[in-house]
Amino acid sequence: MRNLVEKLYRLLISVAHWLRSPFLLLVRLYWGWQYFVAGKGKLENLPKTTEFFESLHIPAPHLQAIIASSIECFGGLLLLVGFASRVVSIPLMAVMTVAYLTADLERVQGIFSDPDKFVASDEFLFLFAATIIFIFGPGLFSVDGLIGKYFRRDGDGSTAR
Repeated sequence: MRNLVEKLYRLLISVAHWLRSPFLLLVRLYWGWQYFVAGKGKLENLPKTTEFFESLHIPAPHLQAIIASSIECFGGLLLLVGFASRVVSIPLMAVMTVAYLTADLERVQGIFSDPDKFVASDEFLFLFAATIIFIFGPGLFSVDGLIGKYFRRDGDGSTAR
């Protein structure tokens, strides 16, 4: 019986491992596109974005609007193709954290008293997607995956081609 449970568990782990890259590809494609569209929309409506940032009392609202919108737009494109995914996920997480703390502070403060509102926020979903890519990487089906495959390391630490 123990061998059967062990074999089933190993099978479960193998299937989950096989699904990792397709899952990460779907996350990157969907959320990379969402980031791109959101950032592009903000850049195309920069006066409105600046006005919104002013209403949130964000310092240097015009400059911050340009920076945040550019990070979302171009970071989304990088996520989409899976290039520098872990690196670009850091500023994306930062932008979403600031958005959460400024535009949706009430939901953040209610994280324990009303968690449904907290996780239903757009900022949460964007932040969660960027965090998944930061922690697990972009997967094999990405530019990063191709680069990693090309520059595999040998056991002694030297780069193999």
